[in-house]
Amino acid sequence: MQLHLKCILIASLYAAGCHQQGSNNSSNNTATTENGAATTTTPDVAGETSNGIAFKKQGALAFIAKSGADTLRKIDIQLAQTDEQRADGLMYRKSMTDDQGMLFIFPDMEERAFWMKNTYISLDIIYIADNMEIVSIQKYATPLSEESLPSYKKAKYVLEVNGGFCDKYHIGYGDKISYK
Repeated sequence: MQLHLKCILIASLYAAGCHQQGSNNSSNNTATTENGAATTTTPDVAGETSNGIAFKKQGALAFIAKSGADTLRKIDIQLAQTDEQRADGLMYRKSMTDDQGMLFIFPDMEERAFWMKNTYISLDIIYIADNMEIVSIQKYATPLSEESLPSYKKAKYVLEVNGGFCDKYHIGYGDKISYK
């Protein structure tokens, strides 16, 4: 009898997990841009893996020390250039390596604010001016939080990397980036 109950319990948990995953894929999600406008997005189901949405390498980025002499770290990047891509960001990702990040490219210099809604991994959010200089960093952003994480300064680019990345690789204000 105990084995029968265990099988029922396992089947129930499996069905509940499938139902929740299916409802996440079919429901729309709302994200808010820095100017307060709401955009509705749906995760890219085709790009999902067991660890969430798959990373797509679309370029490479280097962190350059303030002095300009040293490259501090190089990573692969996925780009977020459209409103939909920027609204989705790294939502639904379950993991990311220290060699990966997402670069958000905006058409203008504005104060920005991001949040962690539907984002399962802690992130460092790096705000970057149009001259490629890091102007602000929000470290160790809390997963799934809806707290606004502002740039406090105007930024054209925003880079999201794993939480703790900036401390680990000594990335700070005044350092620069280059990407291709």
